Amino acid sequence: MTTDTAAPANAPTSLDIRTLSHTTPLARDYAWDFTRLAAFFSGDPARPDAWRELIPRVLGHPVHDAAARRRLAAILADQQAARGAPAPARAAAASLGRTDTVTVVTGQQAGLFGGPIYTLLKAASAIAIARRVEQEFGTPAVPVFWVDVEDHDWAEVRSCAVLTAEDTVATASVPDLPGAGSRPVGQLTLEASIADVFTTLEQALPPTPFTADVLAALREAYRPGTGYGRACAAWIESVLGPHGLVVFESDDPAAKALVAPLLAREAATAPRTSRLAAEAGRALTALGYHAQVQPAEDAAALFSLAGGRESVSVGDGSVRVGGSTVAREEFAAQVTAAPEAYGPNVLLRPLVQDTLFPTVCYVAGPGELAYLAQLKAVYDAHDVPMPLVQPRASATFLDSNAARFMARHRLGLETFAAQDERALNDLLAAQLPAEVDASAEDAATGIARLMDALAAVVPAVDATLEGAVRSSAGRMQDDLKKLRGKILQAAKRKDETLRRQYRHTQVQSFPDGGPQERQLGLVVLLNRVGPALVDRLLSDVPPVTGHHWLVTL
Repeated sequence: MTTDTAAPANAPTSLDIRTLSHTTPLARDYAWDFTRLAAFFSGDPARPDAWRELIPRVLGHPVHDAAARRRLAAILADQQAARGAPAPARAAAASLGRTDTVTVVTGQQAGLFGGPIYTLLKAASAIAIARRVEQEFGTPAVPVFWVDVEDHDWAEVRSCAVLTAEDTVATASVPDLPGAGSRPVGQLTLEASIADVFTTLEQALPPTPFTADVLAALREAYRPGTGYGRACAAWIESVLGPHGLVVFESDDPAAKALVAPLLAREAATAPRTSRLAAEAGRALTALGYHAQVQPAEDAAALFSLAGGRESVSVGDGSVRVGGSTVAREEFAAQVTAAPEAYGPNVLLRPLVQDTLFPTVCYVAGPGELAYLAQLKAVYDAHDVPMPLVQPRASATFLDSNAARFMARHRLGLETFAAQDERALNDLLAAQLPAEVDASAEDAATGIARLMDALAAVVPAVDATLEGAVRSSAGRMQDDLKKLRGKILQAAKRKDETLRRQYRHTQVQSFPDGGPQERQLGLVVLLNRVGPALVDRLLSDVPPVTGHHWLVTL
């Protein structure tokens, strides 16, 4: 589907995700053939009746009773006070103290400067969907962003890539912090070295009227002595909190107390979660998809966080935590007594999230969609209502020069995914049509033939004129040769311009060979658009299942 021809020139264009090579088969079918995957999810988010059935079930679940709501609202208020959250975000969090309010949740690891562009798209999608829930179903809904700070994949969160004015990708990276790679990122603290990261970022970002404000806001969030997760949460909150987004830091000890029964149940029943997820993975594979998570058969869906991040596995009546072994009953008692010392792995994290929050919808990226497909039986086993899953908005953002180049040459986005110059070579070949070169050659041949004929007959009039004819023929051929050279130079200049425009569009669309929304930091868009960015996303990039937006900024 494309936009109507009567739409404004800068109106976004909608592309079918099935036309994009990086779309997974599962994501394609989830959008366009949901019945193939219905058994793996709680319902089809495209069907209003799925929402009408789920909303009262979530609101009526005992885990979200009035007492739990009050405790949740207090936890959120404490986090927001520590970060200095905007008033709209505080009001939204306070409304979760009521028993009539649901949440639309999304989340991401605590990436440097907020992480990739898709982080921003997930948050904006959650805001848009929460507003739609209120409008269509009359239920108060709050968008929530879960900052995952219990993961220890330092390499994945330490860097931020941006596009320079010279159309190159520059990367700013935080030097290794004490504990990086072994401890959860929420336990890492920024040091004075963050100043050098800002220097790299400032030198790389193309200067715009918004650059100074963006850098100032980032420096306010990412200060030496600040926790890495707290910095990310504060930054995301500063950008999206004014739109009512509630940001949640997942390692809050007070919140762990609310989910202690779930963690203890996992400790007592492990490895049930892993085996149920593995079974669903095998069912997905049998249908031609892939299993996103392949858990070990003896793995508990928990990590111990007391001494870093240590896996937990289950034997005959015993539990292994890192290098230690304890009886299962003792381990369950430890989890119950000190839930803050444990965290969920990827299989249990969604259930922890939906035990804390009255979640009716989770906004997922393609990878999350795949592993959530393995969790329906896990939700059932733990008696937690599984939310509907809405794929996040997906988009590529171009400047006006790149957008015009694509339109002028009728090139689709996917043209630029291939990291070669086949399409460029086709364009270059068309710049100097064969007819031009052939016509110049015909002109030279014709002049030579006609002047030879004239030279052959003029001696009958005056023998001295033959030399004059030959001289004139030579000058004409010289002039034609110069003209041909001018044509070739013009074509060469056109080629150079074309090459530059092609590469400019390619590096914007697929920087370093990957989709823009995954490769570049969200700071790129804020630097280009400024404070109006989120409003622009909410109006122009709706989370429409099965579509990818091409947006001109």
